[in-house]
Amino acid sequence: MKSLLKRAFQRLSRVMLNEAEERLYREAVVQKALMQQYRSQASGDRGGLLSLKDVGFRKYSQFEEDGILLYIFSLISPTNRVCVELCAGDGRTCNTANLIINHGWWGHLFDGLEAHVRLGKAFYSQLADTCFYPPRFTHAWITAENVNELILGSGATGSIDLLSLDVDGNDYWIWKAIDVIQPRVLVCEVNRVIPPDKSLTIPYDAAFIADPGIYTGASFFNGASLKAMCRLSKEKGYRLVGASRHGVNVFFVRCGIAEDLLPAVDVDSCQQDPSTREVRSAGWPKAQFYPWQEV
Repeated sequence: MKSLLKRAFQRLSRVMLNEAEERLYREAVVQKALMQQYRSQASGDRGGLLSLKDVGFRKYSQFEEDGILLYIFSLISPTNRVCVELCAGDGRTCNTANLIINHGWWGHLFDGLEAHVRLGKAFYSQLADTCFYPPRFTHAWITAENVNELILGSGATGSIDLLSLDVDGNDYWIWKAIDVIQPRVLVCEVNRVIPPDKSLTIPYDAAFIADPGIYTGASFFNGASLKAMCRLSKEKGYRLVGASRHGVNVFFVRCGIAEDLLPAVDVDSCQQDPSTREVRSAGWPKAQFYPWQEV
């Protein structure tokens, strides 16, 4: 009886696996067709180009970053398909997963929790599209002092297509320190509680850990404002091209790349959504008294 149940379970597992692989295949085909549609629009009537707010969708990203990145890299075709993600979690819900799984990108993923890295390695080793050459997943606590060494140690260097940065703390200082890669596109999280006219970040502390509380002053004291990240990115040669629907993640493109297709936008246009206004109204009165550093 046990033997029969075991064989039945194995057959069911194979069927479920085949169905999952078929679903992934269909998703990849649909996304690639969508990329061709975007490219056709870009080569024709420029007035028909879409706003980043109109192209978002979520497959592996936390919000709709998957769709926005697909759109951006439809307009500026990838060069080497190399992506680096700092604080990728377990790699199953992150900004680079869709590109790695469905579009054959080469990933270099980092996270500070060993359990996340272990889960991520197992996840990619089991997918037919990534098991042959899975992304390199590194367990490390990322600081301004070690970030360049870590990236080089993973094998990424020079011009790459994408950097995703979301460390919930020293984001500004880590982005400022990075010089061993020059991403064509940067997506990073910003602290939307901080008003758009303020260029603020937390003071640098290599051991900083964000407060896990909800809607407390301390829980809002992390990261940097959009204006701060815009100023730093401009210094490094990048322009702001848009944000996710809730203003959590913002997108920068290296200056000189497709400026007619992805023009610069202003800070205010990226944080006018109801969600951002509500969380700012609740959070900034509590967070404004913390020791922010103006940059």
